[in-house]
Amino acid sequence: MTNPTHSVTLLTRAGCGLCATALEQLRVICAEFGIEPGTVDVDEAAVTDPGLRAEYGDRLPVVLLDGREHSYFDVDETRLRADLKR
Repeated sequence: MTNPTHSVTLLTRAGCGLCATALEQLRVICAEFGIEPGTVDVDEAAVTDPGLRAEYGDRLPVVLLDGREHSYFDVDETRLRADLKR
């Protein structure tokens, strides 16, 4: 039985230092599972999806696992690794 493929996305914005740190953490963790984390700049996305910035803009960075909020401000490494193994 193989593990299902997960998607990991980081909601971010330009100039966000915490976001840059979180992306580096995600790249290391996701590489262990053969996943390349994606990024979405909530300010750029607001042009077509203003709800994204409205919902997450004050809590960045936000990690989405399979499209659902997993953690924000910090990457919950232990929990993310456990969830990626499922």
